Amino acid sequence: MASLQAQAGSGKITRTDVARYAGVSTAVVSYVINGGPKPVAAATAARVHEAIKVLQYQPNATARALTMGSARLLGMIVPDSTNPYFAELTDTIAQAAAARGYALLAANSRTDADTERQNTLNLVSRQVDAIILATVLSPSEVAAMPVQGIPRVLIDQSSAVHGIPTVSTDFEQGAALGVQHLIGHGHQDIAILVGKDIDPTRADPRHNGWKKALREAGLPEGAAEFTDFTRQGGYEATRRLLELPKRPTAIFASSDLLAVGALRAIHEADLSIPDDIAVVSFDGTSESEFSWPQLTTVRQPINQIAEAVLEAALSHKDSAGKIQLLPTELIIRRSCGC
Repeated sequence: MASLQAQAGSGKITRTDVARYAGVSTAVVSYVINGGPKPVAAATAARVHEAIKVLQYQPNATARALTMGSARLLGMIVPDSTNPYFAELTDTIAQAAAARGYALLAANSRTDADTERQNTLNLVSRQVDAIILATVLSPSEVAAMPVQGIPRVLIDQSSAVHGIPTVSTDFEQGAALGVQHLIGHGHQDIAILVGKDIDPTRADPRHNGWKKALREAGLPEGAAEFTDFTRQGGYEATRRLLELPKRPTAIFASSDLLAVGALRAIHEADLSIPDDIAVVSFDGTSESEFSWPQLTTVRQPINQIAEAVLEAALSHKDSAGKIQLLPTELIIRRSCGC
């Protein structure tokens, strides 16, 4: 026993060692670890758990997955893990997964299609129980990916993909909500900052929401700047807006990152926010709360997204091809003029 304890934590402890320490068979150790298939007396199970604790035994996750048919592991791929929205969403999903007894393995595609494909194959090789995917691929490319029957759930999407459930924010509704708020302040020349998509055929529903709100108010479309979904992209796009012969009186930024870049450009031009230019953003991350001035923003329902994603991934209900759009909330702060 002393020699076994000396090896504790070394990674060399086996199931046979646990069985010997607890005075049971290896089959009984397996029953305790896997919760079956045969019942084990409470006193015996206690000895096995004590042996596992003393010897610091770590069951082989891959072997356990093959035995039980579940790794209790979820995969997630996002296009930019440094984006505060995706960082907060990943953390929220990880917490919700942990509450259900699952771990989350997250990967960053860096907005690159080939990297996303490789990330997907890596997760498939890990035999994860489901893959949560904010994709940069086209719907046909996503549907064609070989995933060996592993369930997938799409997020950050505005349209359904055949055979795969989607959980997303209602981006068009949210953008319209933000623009309507600016219209309520009397603004008639409202520009928009739109993040460029890797797929040029895929329209941003936030852009559509901006158009819809202006159209319903009988206002002409303002300037639209398409740029990278980064702070730098927002900064450069706003500088271009400020150089227009007729400067817009308000800007709707389709992400908090773009808005933070816009704030810098406006400050550098020695203009006042919101007196000279009002700004409303989209996402509702902590970044919007600590900018200057604090951003009025359309908040994505991260907690509800996390719960709905896990329900779709783990419930095994027939939700393939269905899309669930969740409503947003307007968070009013200083940048809009309120």
